[in-house]
Amino acid sequence: MNKEMICIVCPLSCHLNVTQNNDEITVSGNSCPRGAIYAQKELTHPTRMLTSTVAIANAGIQLLPVKTSQAIPKEKMKDVMKIISKIHVSAPIKREDIIVKNIAQSGADLIASRSVSIKKRT
Repeated sequence: MNKEMICIVCPLSCHLNVTQNNDEITVSGNSCPRGAIYAQKELTHPTRMLTSTVAIANAGIQLLPVKTSQAIPKEKMKDVMKIISKIHVSAPIKREDIIVKNIAQSGADLIASRSVSIKKRT
């Protein structure tokens, strides 16, 4: 199997040519070793960081930005988003607070991307 892809590890955006014969993967076109590692991982087990928002109460904002603590398998994205769509939290929240541990058994925690104080009543 031959596949072309663009490396997203650094700003060079190298055009990679990836060939797979059984268990052997050959990568060309990369300017650095990270490109080869990226191509192999992307071909065998692609992962992505996920960023989103969850509803938040008692705050000056309606949505709290969240992210996964590490890249998660691409095949888990829909499961994670289904869980995220049902989450409601309340202020106060501190940046890096864990919202959901091991979300969708992905191996990653869902964490707050910012701190939010309780909205002061006027």
